[in-house]
Amino acid sequence: MNRIALLADREQPGPLGRPKVLVQWITVEWVFDGEIIEWRGPAPYFFVAMSESDSAELKEEARSLIYWGQVPVQVVIGGTEFRTALFPKDGRYLVPLKDAVRKAEDLGEGDVVAVTLRPARRDDAQR
Repeated sequence: MNRIALLADREQPGPLGRPKVLVQWITVEWVFDGEIIEWRGPAPYFFVAMSESDSAELKEEARSLIYWGQVPVQVVIGGTEFRTALFPKDGRYLVPLKDAVRKAEDLGEGDVVAVTLRPARRDDAQR
């Protein structure tokens, strides 16, 4: 996992004698391998589970983004990038795999995939 950082450099005084502050955001990113699991309900859903430690870390880092227990994220699996929201279940987060992603990457239950995800603003996750 790459940590988020907020870098602030104070420069020479700006207008009204106040210091100008340059702020730069560095993106948080989790990279992990996980097995595709099927969760049967009224309709089958496929997920990749994050580890408990990564889930706890993500929950802490993305606290301001969480709504209804879900975390909006940008995800990359193989050559496919998509937006979704992580679901909490049993102390870890589940990455839902859309049918379009599974078809594009030729993935099925039991496959192990490399997942890269970044927290996203709520409005970003719904695009």
